[in-house]
Order: sequence, then structure tokens, then C-alpha cells
Amino acid sequence: MANSTEATDVAERFFRAVEKGDVDEVAKVYAPDARIWHNFSGRSQSVEENLEVLGWVARKLSNRRYDVLRRVAIPGGFMQQHVLRGRLSDGSDFEMPACVVCQVADGRITLLEEYLDPARAEAMRT
Repeated sequence: MANSTEATDVAERFFRAVEKGDVDEVAKVYAPDARIWHNFSGRSQSVEENLEVLGWVARKLSNRRYDVLRRVAIPGGFMQQHVLRGRLSDGSDFEMPACVVCQVADGRITLLEEYLDPARAEAMRT
């Protein structure tokens, strides 16, 4: 079980890698058998499936950044509430509020539960 410093350090590494579009670094933060669950589908993704999605987001959304509203250590991991911001290919601004709850063990994410409104993500499909 992660202590609070380890959990928040993992959160920082993970979100900085996603901001940079560095899926190789994201893969290092995930445990090999980690599961990524989304509220809008009720299903879990494998690490490989999630890395494909993150690569797609990196191609569709430039100038990505996470405005962290709250990040707290919780027993066994962390919770982060944030707004993902960036620029779409048509030059318009994008923002999507979200929340993740993660379990962390041995310095890696073993479970990521993501809560967001999928209608906001649709703007990236254009």
C-alpha cells in the first residue's frame, strides 16, 4: 500500500507524462496489469488500450495541461480533481473537468478510475 508521499509523487509523474504526450513514460507509471475504468462505459481497459487512447488524445489536443483543483492522498493511493485544457486542431480551446481515483503499489498505478462527461471528449473527434 502506498504512503501519501509515494502516492502524490506517482500522481505528479503520471500527469506530467500525459501532458507531454509521453506514452512510454505513462507506461512506466502503470503496473503491467493495471486496470483503467471509466464511469461512462462501466468497463475497464488494459494498459495497452489506455495508452492507445492517450496517444490519440496527444495527437488531437495540443498545449495540454492539467489544472489541478485538488489532489489528495487517500488510503492506498490518491484522488485528483482537475480540468484538462488544450487546443483543438481547429484552434479552439478545449476543457474537460474530470476526477480520477487511483490505487498505487510499489510506486505504480494499479487501478485508475476516471470520472468525466464523455460529451466533452466528443469535441476532440472533429
